[in-house]
Amino acid sequence: MGLVIDLGAIQANWKALSALAPTARAGAVVKADAYGLGAEKVAPALYEAGARDFFVALASEGRCIRPLLPEDATIFVLSGAMEGEDLTGLVPLLNSPAQFFRYRTLSPRAPFGIQLDSGMNRLGIEPGEWNAIRAEALAAGPLLVMSHLACADEPQHPANAQQLAAFRAMTDGIGVSRSLAATGGILLGPDYHFDLVRPGVGQYGGAPFADGKPVVTLSLPVIQTREVKPGESVGYSFTWTAKRPSRVATVAAGYADGLARALMGKADLQLWAGDVPCPVIGRISMDLITVDVTDLPMVPAELEVLNARQGVDALAEHGGTIGYEILTSLGHRYTRTYL
Repeated sequence: MGLVIDLGAIQANWKALSALAPTARAGAVVKADAYGLGAEKVAPALYEAGARDFFVALASEGRCIRPLLPEDATIFVLSGAMEGEDLTGLVPLLNSPAQFFRYRTLSPRAPFGIQLDSGMNRLGIEPGEWNAIRAEALAAGPLLVMSHLACADEPQHPANAQQLAAFRAMTDGIGVSRSLAATGGILLGPDYHFDLVRPGVGQYGGAPFADGKPVVTLSLPVIQTREVKPGESVGYSFTWTAKRPSRVATVAAGYADGLARALMGKADLQLWAGDVPCPVIGRISMDLITVDVTDLPMVPAELEVLNARQGVDALAEHGGTIGYEILTSLGHRYTRTYL
């Protein structure tokens, strides 16, 4: 199984997103192991491209990449300061008054940022709470004050303007670097850019950044081919039965590798032999997928499931999910090659 990750494409996508917000500096979101693609490789490549601000979800993720980045790289932790976590070399984005007071008591000289809730009701200090601690929090010198958009991938959604107004009401005039936009927010335009933007899924080739370069190619080795007669069935529960003399290839991957059974749910899923699509048949199982290769003049050693013709978002549509889930679910049994 071959998972090829194009670091050059990630760098190019980051630069393209950065160029869309020329008045802001561009950070890079590398949480969830850089969306499943390997933060130990991706983060240094993004630093090389020019990123200096990195965002992870958990302190443990930050500790993994801290030794790999120069000292001038800042690693922000979106979950803030969880009790008992080692935040040495990291900058927690404190997201509640309780976190703020606890962290400032335990680490009064340590750097920190603030995460505000502008309406998503997930993480962040709410407006009333912020009013109560704002003066003390700003006096302590946060490196960044940020919030997160709930509906940025839907440009016409009224929540975008509402959250923008709420963020401005909480932060205008504070004299601290501000950040509201991730990938979708960057695409909403300059009103959302502030001082720092946070390219995320777009740098990995995912929607809503339609102009991104493909980042991932995934090839699955063919283990075996067999001839199947009309009326014979294939796979668990015999959900597919041959209507003609057929050649079936069994490839080495399945839901244990992030290719969920639900990918067979919405439309005909295909693997690719070069430019030729080959329909997946039967059920996706834990380790195996069966493919109808009858119309190929010769069966190749590998069939592709992710490539320039079928990217992560196109594959996600088959399972009624999103490209984020496809990327972050790619298993560790694949042999990974970095370009």
